[in-house]
Amino acid sequence: QVQLVESGGGLVQPGGSLRLSCVASGRFFRLDDMAWYRQAPGKQRELVASITLRDSTNYADSVKGRFTISRDNAKNTVYLQMNSMKPEDAAVYYCNCNALVNPFRGPSAYWGQGTQVTVSS
Repeated sequence: QVQLVESGGGLVQPGGSLRLSCVASGRFFRLDDMAWYRQAPGKQRELVASITLRDSTNYADSVKGRFTISRDNAKNTVYLQMNSMKPEDAAVYYCNCNALVNPFRGPSAYWGQGTQVTVSS
């Protein structure tokens, strides 16, 4: 199994920055795509950014130019650098990955517990 632990959430003022981290641990052969999702109260969970094993990235239109996703494969970690934050960025942010646990079954999806991000003055 794979455990994902997020950190770095908190309170930030509009225009400020935060950096989220997510560390994967457990027994797995490989971490494939990794991503950050977020869910605000009363809204559906949405994809914020994703990154492939070869560092190809994808962003939601609402965060393009402000957020940057990156990964450190040696540390089994994915990051989300959030700059120029807006009140509408406030949400619980979830780490997601596709991990190859059983090479005979293909990759499976795993989720972290989430970290709260609040944007307020």
